[in-house]
Amino acid sequence: MKRIRNLFYPLLLLFFLISTIELTAQNKKLTFNQVYMFSEPRLLNQLPRNLVWFDDENYLQQKRVEGSIAIVKVNAKTGNEEVFLKYSDYDEVLLEYELTLDDNILKTDDYKGFILKKDNDFYFFSLTTKEVKRLTSDNSEKANPVLSPDGKKLAYTKNRDLYYVDIETAKETRLTFDASETVYNGWASWVYYEEILGRSSNYRAFWWSPNSQMIAFLRTDDSPVPKFPLFKADDVHGELEWEHYPKAGDPNPNVKLGVAHLSDNNIVWVEEDEDADQYTAWPFWTPDSKELFYQVLNRGQDHLQILAVNPATGKNRLVYEENQPSFVEFFEDIYIFNDGSGFILRSDKDGFRHLYYYDMKGKLKAQLTKGDWSVTEINLVDEKNKKVYFEGNKDNSLDNYLFAVNLDGSSLTKITKASATHDAKVSKNGSYFIDTYSSLNDPGRIELFNSKGESIRLIAERKNPIMDEYQFGKTEIFKINTSDGVELPAMWVLPPDFDPSKKYPVLFSVYGGPGVKDVKNAFSAFLNRFFLSQNGIIYFVVDHRGSEHFGKKGLAMMHRNLGKWEMNDYIEAVKYLRTLPFVDSTRIGITGGSYGGYVTCMALTYGADYFTHGIADYSVTDWHLYDNVYTERYMDKPEENPEGYKFGSALTHADKYKGYLLITHGTLDDNVHMQNTIQLVDKFTSLDKDFELMLYPNERHGIGFPKWKHERREAVQFWFKHLLGKDFVNE
Repeated sequence: MKRIRNLFYPLLLLFFLISTIELTAQNKKLTFNQVYMFSEPRLLNQLPRNLVWFDDENYLQQKRVEGSIAIVKVNAKTGNEEVFLKYSDYDEVLLEYELTLDDNILKTDDYKGFILKKDNDFYFFSLTTKEVKRLTSDNSEKANPVLSPDGKKLAYTKNRDLYYVDIETAKETRLTFDASETVYNGWASWVYYEEILGRSSNYRAFWWSPNSQMIAFLRTDDSPVPKFPLFKADDVHGELEWEHYPKAGDPNPNVKLGVAHLSDNNIVWVEEDEDADQYTAWPFWTPDSKELFYQVLNRGQDHLQILAVNPATGKNRLVYEENQPSFVEFFEDIYIFNDGSGFILRSDKDGFRHLYYYDMKGKLKAQLTKGDWSVTEINLVDEKNKKVYFEGNKDNSLDNYLFAVNLDGSSLTKITKASATHDAKVSKNGSYFIDTYSSLNDPGRIELFNSKGESIRLIAERKNPIMDEYQFGKTEIFKINTSDGVELPAMWVLPPDFDPSKKYPVLFSVYGGPGVKDVKNAFSAFLNRFFLSQNGIIYFVVDHRGSEHFGKKGLAMMHRNLGKWEMNDYIEAVKYLRTLPFVDSTRIGITGGSYGGYVTCMALTYGADYFTHGIADYSVTDWHLYDNVYTERYMDKPEENPEGYKFGSALTHADKYKGYLLITHGTLDDNVHMQNTIQLVDKFTSLDKDFELMLYPNERHGIGFPKWKHERREAVQFWFKHLLGKDFVNE
């Protein structure tokens, strides 16, 4: 017994020491540099890039093989890998031209040919012959190279005219000849790039026909659009940059759609009323190249038409039209069947975005999905088996799942099982899919599944095991009931050492734009929410009734009312938080950028009785000052909705401001002009209000490196000082 007792105490001491070590190991704190400068050690693994389906049975994955970047072909069923392309095998020939293969280069469909660029000129590299062919040799700036579907031609814009080069002969052909300071062919105006074609277009406004014999393109005349000056304060005298930017109510660019025929270098213009104030965009070729579907949206953005044009004559016919009391948006993912049987639209005309199957004359064949939930993406149309694979949020608007449905609307099946936000890449015939998914407290992974949703293999795990050594506060999603009976989705991260008997400040993180979802069942790879919560701040997110959760029914409430329902619902959230004994109502912060900056400015002015502190980054402060396409979609023209514009302006409510606001802006912001910030500053200073201002020279919409570190550090210091009452020390 004595011997056992003698052994017991050392063992107890050892157990205590081990427990202490384990407890200490699990109490590491995130550092500023880890979170904002992405320094080591990193808690999240980098997921594989460039995972694409090669065919229905094999996918391509980029990885390192024998010290070189390589593309390997992986058999989905067996997992067997073969090196498809190892970049180092071609170094010898490529180095002669100072060219390199990288992630973003253009490839032929069979990965046997690559388009490379050096000093503004294009080259074609053949894996078969290991030869490099120079395609252009004028050193003029070129943009948006796109290979023809047959891989034999390369189209691009040069000095804002449209060209193509034959890869076999290296003969360059100019298709348009009238580009100028205000006329662009195949190159979008700023407002079309930002609000219609999207930033991913990189201003590209041309589209190859499937038979590789024609190129549809937009011709834009920006001369009616007022110019806005952006001032660059460099050197001694500075420099002015002029931007054609239509503010709310301003004239639009004149845009028309043409079809360039490569066989005779002839352009056929689509017959349209060139005097009509409307938007023309988003063309889709029929697979046989015999018709070009395109879309026309009126200036009021409540009446959209899909027309089909004969590319040989320019004559069109009406296929489909949609009217809504609020607004209609362009269809960006129309699917046209290869057999000519019809097309699929993703429309929100019944209050939520759903799939509709029409014949080629616009007659409805079947509504494929319906209900109070939204289809978020069309992943694959399997024409052979008459099935559509798509993503949507049926059953839970916080999630995003992969589904399949038959073309007659029957047998709707949820394929992904885990409650999470799924992003699926379906193989070419639907036999498999690669799923990138995560949930609120799970960093997630990439996993391969078969068509039944059964796991084949794990491809990569996002979580680094070192993550278990760190402190993370409790993260929860819940609902807040408003006074008029709406359930608002909300999420918070509580401090790791949360004590309900203490008082904590709350920080709202917002974007809040129409139709956007901030609260979702997904893991945030940006760990700032955990950094702030570990320092004693409750990190909080809530979605208003105009967010994606509520479909077009909720979104339509924001029509002519920007600012109204966002503020109503965010204030309802503050009222709820005030009922909680552990929330300090004297320290309610809010922050966001762009539309989130607008919401922040409104919160500190109109909502000044509820929000005490804020950081507003590159904010809209008055809707008269933002571009016409976005603003008029939601607000109509200023002369049509003067009261809506007045209420929705932070300038209107500036006299109510009584908290403390940090305003930041890039001086060359070409999206939300610094004019917005200057006008709010003018109001505040005239009213003798206290605030902070930080301008970032030559930064545009968002602050990039190296100034990013300063901007993030200023924000952290602001929250430490005003919400925590202490200085921030970057350890």
